[in-house]
Amino acid sequence: MAVYTDITEDDLSGFLKQYDVGTLTSYKGIAEGVENTNFLLHTTKGSYILTLYEKRVDQNDLPFFLGLMQHLADNGLSCPLPLPRADGELLGQLSGRPAAVISFLEGMWLRKPDAHHCREVGKALAAMHVAGEGFGIRRRNALSVGGWRPLWNNSRDRADEVQPGLVTEIAAELDTLEANWPKDLPEGVIHADLFPDNVFFLGDELSGLIDFYFACNDFLAYDVSICLNAWCFEKDGAFNMTKGMALLAGYQSVRPLTAGEIDALPLLARGSALRFFLTRLYDWLMTPPGALVVKKDPLEYLKKLQFHRSVASAAEYGLIQENLPA
Repeated sequence: MAVYTDITEDDLSGFLKQYDVGTLTSYKGIAEGVENTNFLLHTTKGSYILTLYEKRVDQNDLPFFLGLMQHLADNGLSCPLPLPRADGELLGQLSGRPAAVISFLEGMWLRKPDAHHCREVGKALAAMHVAGEGFGIRRRNALSVGGWRPLWNNSRDRADEVQPGLVTEIAAELDTLEANWPKDLPEGVIHADLFPDNVFFLGDELSGLIDFYFACNDFLAYDVSICLNAWCFEKDGAFNMTKGMALLAGYQSVRPLTAGEIDALPLLARGSALRFFLTRLYDWLMTPPGALVVKKDPLEYLKKLQFHRSVASAAEYGLIQENLPA
C-alpha cells in the first residue's frame, strides 16, 4: 500500500494549474511502493505520476532526487522526469506534503525475469552509472557499512524471536564486514534499490528505470551486488548462475569492472544482502499490526548472505574469463 495521504479532486485540480499538463480528467492511487504516496494522473495532455513525499523521506534530500532524474535524462538514460511549475520550481505543496509531478514512463515490471532481462538490467545499471558522472550534488549512503550497526542495534534484542542464533551470527558478520570493507573502489551515483519493481519493460525491451529515492553516492560495484541479490536468486533461495552471468556480462558491455571491483564483489554482495536483511528485520519486528507498510521476510536475505559467505571469487557469480578486463 502506498497511498498514505489522500487528496481531493478540487485540491488536485488547483495544484495542477501550476503545471503545463492540461486539465485533470481522472486520477487513482498506486498501491505499489512503500516510501511515498503516488497517484496516476490522466489529463487532456497525457498521463503523469504525482508523488507526495511522506515523513520517511528527508525533505532536504529532494533536490538531490529530482535533480538526479533531470541529470540522468539529460545524459541519455530513460527515466521519469520531474516537471517544472510555472515558477520554475520542481516542488510544490499538496495536502500538507511536498509534491512533484513526474513524467509517465511506459512499461511494466516483470514478476518472472529471465536471463535476457537480467542482461538488459546490467546494461541499464552501467548506463546509469556512466550517465551519473558530473552530477553536482552529493548524498551520503546512510545504509552502507557505517549505518548497519546502528540499524542492527535497534533490532538486536529481539532478533532471536525471528530465528534462534541470529544475534550471534549477525554480530560476527558485522565484525567481518566492518573490518574488511573496501576503501578505494570507483565511486559515483548509485541507484541502491534496483529491484525488479523499479525496472520497466515493454515486452522484452527495457523501457526505463524508476524510483530513485534511495539513490546516493557509493561504490559503483556495490550497486552491482545489490542487483545480483535482487535479480539472480530463485524463489527457493538458489543462486541462478545463468542470470548472474547475463547481468554481469550486460554491465561489463557498457562499463567494465576494474580488477579491484571484481575481487571485492563477494564481500560487497555479503554487505548488500546484510543491508536488506537489516531493514527487513527492523520492519518485521517494529511495524505494528495494521500498519500500511508491507513487511517482507528478512530470512530471504539471510539465506542470500549465507550463500555469499561461501563464494570465493566473482567467477562463482558467472563472471567468465572473457568478461574480465585485460
